[in-house]
Amino acid sequence: MPIVTGRKDAAKVIESLIEKNISMAIFCTASHWNTEAILLAAKKFCDKHHVETVPLAISMTFNYSHMPQARRVTHTKDAKLGFLSVMEHLHLLCDNEASPYRHITVLPHLDHANPDSDSWALTEGSKYLASAMLDAQTLPPHRNIEVTRDYVANYGRRLLVEGIIEELAVSDSAHQRGKTADGYLDKAVAYVKSTGIDFLVADLGTEQQATASGGARYLKERAGGLTSALGRKMLVLHGASSLDQDQMGTLTFDGVVRVNMWTKIVREAGKHAACSLFKRADALFGNDFESVESNRYLMDSIDKASDMMLEILETLNYASFALK
Repeated sequence: MPIVTGRKDAAKVIESLIEKNISMAIFCTASHWNTEAILLAAKKFCDKHHVETVPLAISMTFNYSHMPQARRVTHTKDAKLGFLSVMEHLHLLCDNEASPYRHITVLPHLDHANPDSDSWALTEGSKYLASAMLDAQTLPPHRNIEVTRDYVANYGRRLLVEGIIEELAVSDSAHQRGKTADGYLDKAVAYVKSTGIDFLVADLGTEQQATASGGARYLKERAGGLTSALGRKMLVLHGASSLDQDQMGTLTFDGVVRVNMWTKIVREAGKHAACSLFKRADALFGNDFESVESNRYLMDSIDKASDMMLEILETLNYASFALK
């Protein structure tokens, strides 16, 4: 089955990626068009490299204050409705025998889930998921550990759990990264041991929802030090939009097993679609239906986004799937 849910099957998929030195792509979505763009990118990769399938995560936040993706899916701004809508759409695209995406392996992921405001998604919604990020980063450290440990105890048998020690920097946010360098590795080891999480969302110098790539200073030595101290590869990188291709190319070898990205893809795809819209302005104002109807804009967005994600898959070493 192309859509993988549950801890056991998801762990097998991710272990196969780690063995091949591939960082799993976690592509976020907040719309049906973005979901299809992710699948199209995977299909393009399979066609280009002559492989049967590749695994990736399709992710959504729920009520995350900085970017509530599930609320953006429908005009209702209802997070539960948006979440279920994407899941139904995903199954239709992947499970239908006539679909060109039926061979793509997808691990649905819940991102930045707050233990209070996202309770439904973390509990009842867990049956749709392969993994979830329990985001208690704004709580005092001892409460973060307690809440995360409790979630792992109650739901860790169902799905893989990501945890996070402290707040990450977000572009245009009043909160920016504090001075976390002192004792960070010791804090991380203690946090993982106390909570029992499967993956650690680490502060590696990136900025979430960045407006430009290459501006962040990726903390390569910290990533390597964390992996060594933790004794296994289990790091998750957020804010990949702030990195350039060269910075992303070494992630898998530094112990980063999952890479989360959305902002850069959506920005660039939107710009591309807008430029295409401007170019057909005469036809548009001449009431040419194909130029006016919003389908054209969405198709342009899908094409651009899928091309960008194809490049990202190759940067994350997915080409190892093509090696015999």
